[in-house]
Amino acid sequence: MCMSESQNVLTKARLLGLGGGRRIGLGVGLIAGALFLSACGGSSTPSTTTTTVARPSNAETTVAIKADWNAFFSGSTSAARKIALLQNGSEFAQVINGQASSPLAKGVTSTVLGVSKITSTSAQVRYDIYMGSTKALANQIGTAIKQGGSWKVSDASFCVLLGLEQTKVPMCPTS
Repeated sequence: MCMSESQNVLTKARLLGLGGGRRIGLGVGLIAGALFLSACGGSSTPSTTTTTVARPSNAETTVAIKADWNAFFSGSTSAARKIALLQNGSEFAQVINGQASSPLAKGVTSTVLGVSKITSTSAQVRYDIYMGSTKALANQIGTAIKQGGSWKVSDASFCVLLGLEQTKVPMCPTS
C-alpha cells in the first residue's frame, strides 16, 4: 500500500512536469522517498514534545468559587470587596454601595450547595440565600466567571437577583 502512495507522488510530479531532467528527477525521487518513509513509519525514533500546563483541580476551583461567592453575598463584606467579587463590578458600584447601607442587607448570607460544569472560565453555582437564619431563596442557579485570575459572581447572576428585588439598572437587560 505504501509503495503505491510513493508511485502516486512520482506520477503526479511527472504530470506536473517535474520529472523531465536528471536533477529534477532526483529531487522528485528524494521527495517521494521522504513522503514514502513518513507515510509508512520509516522513522524508528519518533520525536515528541510534551507540554504540561498546571491547572487547578476541580476541588481547588470549587473551594475558590465557594469562598468568593459566599463573601460576595455576605452582609459583613465591604462594598469595595463586593465590587471586586462581581464581574464588571465597577459598573454596579452605585447599586452595591446603596445595598451596603441597608440594615436589611447586613443580615444576608449565602450557602453554596454545589459547583458544576467547571471550565477554565466559568462554572455553574447552586446556592441558597439567607436573611438571618431564614432561607429567603432556595436552590438558586448562577454562574461564576473567572476574570483577572479570580472567580467572580457573574453580572447575569446578580442581575437575576436585582430583578427579583425589582431593582432596575442599565447594566441588566430587561426581560
